[in-house]
Amino acid sequence: MSSLELFGVLSGMATVWLATRQNIWCWPVGFVASSLFIVIFYEAKLYGAMGLQVVYLGLCIYGWYSWLHGGPQHGRLRVSRTSPRLLAALALGGAVTTIVLGTWLDRRTDAALPYLDAGTTSFSLVAQWLQARKRIENWALWLAVDTIYVGMNLSRGLVLTAGLYAVYLGLAVVGFRQWRQSMRAAPLDVGGEAVAAPAATTGPR
Repeated sequence: MSSLELFGVLSGMATVWLATRQNIWCWPVGFVASSLFIVIFYEAKLYGAMGLQVVYLGLCIYGWYSWLHGGPQHGRLRVSRTSPRLLAALALGGAVTTIVLGTWLDRRTDAALPYLDAGTTSFSLVAQWLQARKRIENWALWLAVDTIYVGMNLSRGLVLTAGLYAVYLGLAVVGFRQWRQSMRAAPLDVGGEAVAAPAATTGPR
């Protein structure tokens, strides 16, 4: 456990907590966290995870812009659902990328866990894109990916990082609940377009 890993863990937890709150600062803080984990995963020979962090740098910039200007009339983006067709396409893309990347890591590098590393990398990209577009399904995918990451990091001696992903599991549940509440407060159709709000009612929902 190094000071670099400690700072990475703290900034990573801050990133996800801010995301659960739909706070725009999750993106610049996430940029810092990803920069730290590029070094951490390189030293642990988890090259897929390292490459993922490089892509995250770009997604942090995209997510910041998307949340601010990705909504109707270039306004703020609101939470919405993803269409089944798009989810199927993303799942297929993630599976194909896993096979291609896993094969390359296995044959061309000394990666410790090539196919597992490739799978978590591929589907983390899908989850991060969904989060950048404020699609509520990102939290369910993060639950699956982060569970695998806990075991991966423990196997490489990254105890603090494994603990970070365990915290991510809890935050994913919090994020799903808070985003669902936000979506109910401002109803959208599948894909993110605003729909007419239901008539006001009295009493609890």
